[in-house]
Amino acid sequence: MQRWRDRHYTRRRSRVMRIGIIGAGQIGGTLTRRLAALGHDVRVSNSRTPDTLAELEAETGAKAVRSTEAAEGAELVIVSIPQKNVVDLPAGILSGAVAGAPVIETNNYYPQQRDGLISAIEDGQTESGWVQERLGVPVFKAFNGIWWKHLLEKGLPEGAEGRIALPIAGDDDANKQVVFDLINQLGFDPVDAGTIDDSWRQQPGTPVYGKDFDREATLKALAEASPDRTDEWRATTTV
Repeated sequence: MQRWRDRHYTRRRSRVMRIGIIGAGQIGGTLTRRLAALGHDVRVSNSRTPDTLAELEAETGAKAVRSTEAAEGAELVIVSIPQKNVVDLPAGILSGAVAGAPVIETNNYYPQQRDGLISAIEDGQTESGWVQERLGVPVFKAFNGIWWKHLLEKGLPEGAEGRIALPIAGDDDANKQVVFDLINQLGFDPVDAGTIDDSWRQQPGTPVYGKDFDREATLKALAEASPDRTDEWRATTTV
């Protein structure tokens, strides 16, 4: 079987960045903790007011802000909110970011469990393609398949045995390198999962989703993925 996009990116010395995080749930909150601990200048928001993030702010040193302020001056933005809530984000919410800053989205479409019917996705559009259209900027799909507790606790130094690999899909190779560097800094092996049109390979129900695979097993799982959604991950007629 042909291996799936076994592309290695150059590992570079990671630099400190201003990072805006929109969404402070399990993944957004965990990334706030990890990235602030690594020395990045993190601004984090939720759907409410900054005072509701006072404990997270005190714990991490990240700055709690309104969602419309999270991307201000950001060199990288992470959007980590329920799929259905993307349509509720204010227009231009990312306009304050540095020009060309990479945007990571961590979302998954859970039609039966949370999001209800999103017709475009049911009809074959990738989850990330749908998010990209609504945000109006290119995005990278990452962090969507790892359990938050493992993201918090299981990062390992580069080259360590048993290091978990995380797939990243996106269209811009230069910015994909930035995302690769960040994931490597967090303690995980970045794996190129192709373009946004390929991002279905890491959606719920695929072989790689929810698994703590190493690099080789991740590449194998991406290659074995099917674009057909299983019944668990499709909307029902009663949604």
